[in-house]
Amino acid sequence: MRLIRGLSHLEPFENGCVLSIGNFDGLHLGHRAVIEKLAERGRMLNLPVVIMIFEPQPLEYFLATNAPSRLTRLREKVIQFNELPIDNLLIVKFNRQFANYDAEQFINDILLKKLNVKHLVIGDDFHFGKARRGNFALLKEQGKQHGFTVEDTGSYYVEGLRVSSTLIRDALGVGDMEQAERLLGHSYSICGRVAHGDKRGRTIGYPTANVRLFRKNTPINGVFAVTMTGINGMELTGIANVGTRPTFDGGSKVLLETHLFNFNQEIYGHYVEVHFKQKIRAEMQFNSLAELQTQIEADVAMAKDFFAKQRTQPC
Repeated sequence: MRLIRGLSHLEPFENGCVLSIGNFDGLHLGHRAVIEKLAERGRMLNLPVVIMIFEPQPLEYFLATNAPSRLTRLREKVIQFNELPIDNLLIVKFNRQFANYDAEQFINDILLKKLNVKHLVIGDDFHFGKARRGNFALLKEQGKQHGFTVEDTGSYYVEGLRVSSTLIRDALGVGDMEQAERLLGHSYSICGRVAHGDKRGRTIGYPTANVRLFRKNTPINGVFAVTMTGINGMELTGIANVGTRPTFDGGSKVLLETHLFNFNQEIYGHYVEVHFKQKIRAEMQFNSLAELQTQIEADVAMAKDFFAKQRTQPC
């Protein structure tokens, strides 16, 4: 997969391309169905498959800190896209200039001149251009004039539910990790590099691998049973806290802290992925370190019990 950062680095596709546009936040089962459909069209037309995403996501530009929490950061998204049948991932900077594009200008300058699009797969509720005037109907009309076809992505359902990033975000918000996993097609996870912390965890017998999240808000909060990958091909079990650590400092920065069971290696600098399996409780503030330690002991027991039950379940 070729990564194209910005329209200025884009050279028109001589013979054209097939394209889909969107946030693709979480790259859930619905998104993957769209990409498979797009890849099939690309094979049929013998054209490269292109995905266009925006950074920041449009609602983050318009709503700032009030925007919905992201399921995936850009780097996580790129890693996941790289595993799918995509030839080019185009990352477009969403700024004032882009937000003010007229719908026809977007079609003419970007879809036609920049991308030479021949087939477009989008949702029938897709809107674009200034005041969101551009829509599916306009694209169909313009496609007839300029020689490209437009196809609806269709809806993807799991157990009667229409899969969407919003639905997954809602499931994570109430700690329903099983529901989120069904909609994503895999357990929800967060990636990042293990960094040095203040090492308070080891003073109470629970050292943690700390990952800075570098995001305005997160769709999850609290204590979870987790697994971690990215260390010498192993899948390590543990317990993780996502939050602001109110017992210690209660700052505004959200941190992911993971205590791994039966593990005693230095892993600073490793790029790891933490997979959230079950929510144990919400984040709490304790009056003393002794209270916190007692609660962590109970949390660890619950997490180990969860993994023990997982191992005994029939495949």
